[in-house]
Amino acid sequence: MNIGATASAVAGPSDESPADKSLPDATPAPGDGKPAPGRTAGAAAAAGPASALRSLILVGLMGAGKSSVGRRLAGVLGFDFVDADTEIERAAGATIPEIFAAHGEAAFRDGERKVIARLLQQPRIVLATGGGAYMNPETRARIRAAGISIWLKAELDVLVKRCARRTHRPLLQNGDMRQTLARLMEERYPVYAGADITVITGDGPHEDVVDDILRALPEDYRHLAAAEAGAGRADISRME
Repeated sequence: MNIGATASAVAGPSDESPADKSLPDATPAPGDGKPAPGRTAGAAAAAGPASALRSLILVGLMGAGKSSVGRRLAGVLGFDFVDADTEIERAAGATIPEIFAAHGEAAFRDGERKVIARLLQQPRIVLATGGGAYMNPETRARIRAAGISIWLKAELDVLVKRCARRTHRPLLQNGDMRQTLARLMEERYPVYAGADITVITGDGPHEDVVDDILRALPEDYRHLAAAEAGAGRADISRME
């Protein structure tokens, strides 16, 4: 099983086009990584044309609740929900732990990049990405071009509590889980801070996080979603 070759076949030839290689790096300016409550400065620019509801891409560390929140968010908006890790496993014909064990993290990241590039071509999706996906400059640029990025930011204690319930994550197999998560927070949070919207996720219900995301979306986006609610495609009452 070759994750790189498999992912290339699934993603399609368009992912390696010369135009794609000219995508700008979406690396944020240096900062302390502190979130702005609700909507951030980049949210308005990310909204895009008022005539289209762009995809929403959830980023953040493992345990932040991207998949659970994403499913609920997609249901409210009438979007399709897509889990990038699930799609990677489908493309490779193997689980993520199996890919890591057989081919290493570098091969996994390459396949992840290609699969996410394919997924971002779909309109109107809520996409939950893996914790390391947003660290890739090409993926960040594709996300910025395709939709609105939303960082689900969680404190260390919350991540440790949630990750302790699921022991399959390859990066948490060796060493102390808390120390590993603390290191990943230090490495990744300054990059996650470049997302268009930051929403805090804690011990409360996932529905509360969904409501926070809906309120943080750009005003034009919410208005268009409200218009579509009349056609039965969105539950706009959650945005009020």
